[in-house]
Amino acid sequence: MKLASAGPQARRLLPVYDPALLFVIALIAAMGVVMVFSATIATAELSRATQFDPLFYLKRHAAFLGVGLLLGLVVFQVEMRTWQKWSPWIFLAGVVLLVLVLVPGIGLRINGARRWIPLGVVSLQPAELMKLAVVLYAADYTVRKAAFMHSWTKGLFPLSAGILLAGGLVIVQPDAGSFAVMCAITAGVLWLGGMRVRIFLALMAGLGAVFFLLIWLEPFRMRRMAAFMNPWDKPLADGYQLTHSLMAFGRGEWFGVGLGAGMEKQGYLPEAHNDFLMAVIGEELGFVGVVAVLLVFAWLTRQAFIVGRQAIALDRVYSALVAQGIGVWLGTQTLVHAGVSMGALPTKGLTLPLMSYGGSALITMCLTLAILLRVDFENRLLMRGKPI
Repeated sequence: MKLASAGPQARRLLPVYDPALLFVIALIAAMGVVMVFSATIATAELSRATQFDPLFYLKRHAAFLGVGLLLGLVVFQVEMRTWQKWSPWIFLAGVVLLVLVLVPGIGLRINGARRWIPLGVVSLQPAELMKLAVVLYAADYTVRKAAFMHSWTKGLFPLSAGILLAGGLVIVQPDAGSFAVMCAITAGVLWLGGMRVRIFLALMAGLGAVFFLLIWLEPFRMRRMAAFMNPWDKPLADGYQLTHSLMAFGRGEWFGVGLGAGMEKQGYLPEAHNDFLMAVIGEELGFVGVVAVLLVFAWLTRQAFIVGRQAIALDRVYSALVAQGIGVWLGTQTLVHAGVSMGALPTKGLTLPLMSYGGSALITMCLTLAILLRVDFENRLLMRGKPI
């Protein structure tokens, strides 16, 4: 807000890019490379699937990050007005991909879940792209329907129907974690867009009922909930992941056992390089390392909201909601990932943004942060008195 009200001379001296924002994004990406390498070197060296190459996951992660950065540079060139114009079609394309992933012969089933579309040497996970589509579409819808944010039928229902359609396709895969993030993004954007408290509370109650039914109607989710409540009851069955994650944090204590010296990642903790990367951080870097990582993500989330507030001050409502929707996404997914790893939330397959291993998640987050940087870039151009 201070920048928007600054004088002409201060505006002319304002840099076109936010160096602190760029630095933090680069820092998170670099930490991800280091921690993915640490989490995978031992298992990759002993696995036939990786051809016994200890650098297998590091090479792929670096390649995904490189592709994400290149695509991010392209995405950064697209003006926000273009994203707003095409957001309904992007959302529709995301729904089509979610349908295709469920088609036998197209979607790839791994460990009982059908979440990927094979594309030669890599696989596409549509649910990750759908999160970005939800941010763009929810922001556009809220701007277009601003006059109806007080109405259930004209304001909330049409958007809810679209999100529930996409969410239902995600649940069938099954991927309740991504569905939860999509709901959090939508609710956050609607609230920031001016939805009335009464309607918002009704929305929250409805979502709570939906998640209760999802847990109650699916035996495997009930088992996960039971394992969450008491993971030590079946430490070699349903509670296996959580108990080993907790042991990793316990071994780490205050300052960790040292980078690369963790034990749980050596075949004991499943998905240590993606869904439980925070547990590896906790074991090797300790409580101090975990807090440091969370503080970095907290700063990035806060900065997304600051960029959004700056856009509001410049009367750029769509851009503001996109930036703040990205902030909701970053904050929610980081907290869920950390909460699952620490046993504060039931187990869900969510990565740590920009850090965990995973091609679709990593590339999508690069594209998302490129859009955030674009919002900030356009804000700064306008404050310098230049056209977009």
